[in-house]
Amino acid sequence: MRRYFPKFKLSKPTKLNNLKTITCAVLLGSGLTGCIIAIKAPSITSDVSHLTTAKTSGIVSDERVMGKPVVYQVFTRLFGNKNTTNKPWGTIQDNGIGKFSDFNDAALNGIKSLGVSHIWYTGVPHHALIGDYTEFGIDNDDPDVVKGRAGSPYSVKDYYSVNPDLADDPANRVAEFEALIKRTHDHNMKVIIDIVPNHVARAYHSIDKPQGVRDFGADDNKTVEFDRDNDFYYVVGQDFKVPKAMNNYAPLGGESNALTDATFVESPAKWTGNGSRAAQPHFNDWYETVKVNYGVNPDGSYAFTRLPESYRFKGYQAHAAFWANKDVPSSWKKFRDITQYWLAKGVDGFRYDMAEMVPVEFWSYLNSAIKMTNKDAFLLAEIYNPKQYRNYIQLGKMDYLYDKVDFYDRIKDIMQGHGNTGDLANIQQRYSDIEQHLLHFLENHDEQRIASEDFAGSAEKAKPAMVVSTLIGRSPTMIYFGQEVGEDGSEETGFGDPTRTTIFDYAGVPAHQRWMNGGKFDGGQLSAAETSLRDFYQRLLNISAENSAMQGQYASLHEVNRKALTSYNHLQFAFTRWSAQEKLIVVSNFDSENSAQYKLEVPAQLINQWQLSAGQYQVEDLLYGATNTLTVRDDKTASIDVKLAPLTSFVFQLQAAK
Repeated sequence: MRRYFPKFKLSKPTKLNNLKTITCAVLLGSGLTGCIIAIKAPSITSDVSHLTTAKTSGIVSDERVMGKPVVYQVFTRLFGNKNTTNKPWGTIQDNGIGKFSDFNDAALNGIKSLGVSHIWYTGVPHHALIGDYTEFGIDNDDPDVVKGRAGSPYSVKDYYSVNPDLADDPANRVAEFEALIKRTHDHNMKVIIDIVPNHVARAYHSIDKPQGVRDFGADDNKTVEFDRDNDFYYVVGQDFKVPKAMNNYAPLGGESNALTDATFVESPAKWTGNGSRAAQPHFNDWYETVKVNYGVNPDGSYAFTRLPESYRFKGYQAHAAFWANKDVPSSWKKFRDITQYWLAKGVDGFRYDMAEMVPVEFWSYLNSAIKMTNKDAFLLAEIYNPKQYRNYIQLGKMDYLYDKVDFYDRIKDIMQGHGNTGDLANIQQRYSDIEQHLLHFLENHDEQRIASEDFAGSAEKAKPAMVVSTLIGRSPTMIYFGQEVGEDGSEETGFGDPTRTTIFDYAGVPAHQRWMNGGKFDGGQLSAAETSLRDFYQRLLNISAENSAMQGQYASLHEVNRKALTSYNHLQFAFTRWSAQEKLIVVSNFDSENSAQYKLEVPAQLINQWQLSAGQYQVEDLLYGATNTLTVRDDKTASIDVKLAPLTSFVFQLQAAK
């Protein structure tokens, strides 16, 4: 985490005479062009079989040929909140809060209708917050080291418990979350929760840990800056001092509180979560958290066994065997035990915060242990350094990484009107060996809402971007709750800036609340535009979830059409996806003002690969049902006449030869 202030039915493939089923998906307006580069799916090994084949992924229980995972990120305390007050720095009583129990059958059915396979319940582990739960044995948290009133979900104070705010009965909070896990499974979806390995709350103390478990730091030698088996780093001989506030900031918006006195007792001071070694960190440091020590010396050297390069392409079983007889730092064992605790309660996977701030060897150790318990566990990491992608996938045994710095950033540029779709084709080619591991998204809790003025200013501008992002590769797609109805994040709620839905304060989420419709979860209060937008997301994401081409091969059509067509410009993008059962051609128009019309060219290389003979083939758009014609000429080149309005896309499926 970077710190910032009716279900439609897809048409089924049709078998043609002496011809395999062809699905053509055309996305106009993205401006993407490129030469035909067929990227063959790698052969399946025991190491990656759980990532590349839908049948063995644990996502479905039937024998249908399926597409790929769809992850729904939901900020748990905001999802079910019906209160619309949104008072800045408001209390639970002022602004309300959602509960685990709000995820009832109607809510889960609504999420499932989007093609969702996994729900990431964000903010579940018990983190520091401003609220009195002392009657349940929970210490009050100090506002001087808490961001917002509801607190950052990335300042965890008890990994063996859950946020008491989320429970109808705080004394029964873990059992209530277990019940939610079961309800989610009953709706054929998997559960993901956060693990924040790099840092914990300044006042970490688990009151719900199993017998024999020791807290982080409980056995530390505080007389030294570093020891391999210390859980934290220490500023020896100096006490912690609260940072000097900036920009007129005051905890709780200036509200009087017995603990708001610009002091927090910590002796000696610990390094902050972002690695600041100052006893008084800067206000922009992650001062509410302390950094976890993974056996990395302050000089950057390692006090643990390094993982040999020869393990890069070995499976998780070999990695688990490697670590079985190794003595590892205390923090490694603690996080292993934490993840095993939640796996035993039915959690199906984890999202790792700022994973690149932790050594790759730890990930090999942790992820292999998880996979030995549940081979289908879904492991997603937040990483912002593309140079480290392959290390964390291949050596760290991550299933998926955020594709933020390259794909998301470039597609955002295009949506904002100053990018070139050709960049997307280049990125897809650059990571062709690992693209199935690079999760795509347009929103999450760290990023600006698409409809905010600082991003695109319109939820409609997400449509071509979402088609491209969702269908271009074999990687999962993630959406953030409220994205599907055009949430704009404009509320002034307290800590942090608008344009992002708050993660620090109690609030209602207006567009999402209109879909929630007082707890009916039926979209009854949505505007016509919001209803149409959600319908678009539903249609698209179900194609991704159900179409076998999503696990097949990819070829860009961008370069060939940029060279051949003056009307195919930097705001158009086209590509193909195919499997043995289905063939897809995708074309999108990112232009928000102008229609796009041209004869989209499909090279002979691809037609020969698809084994098509000369002739005309009827195609039908999987999104909205429009029909068109794919013409294959005698020289085996082919074309489709396309005309799309601004910000529209087609996903065509070949129906029959004419």
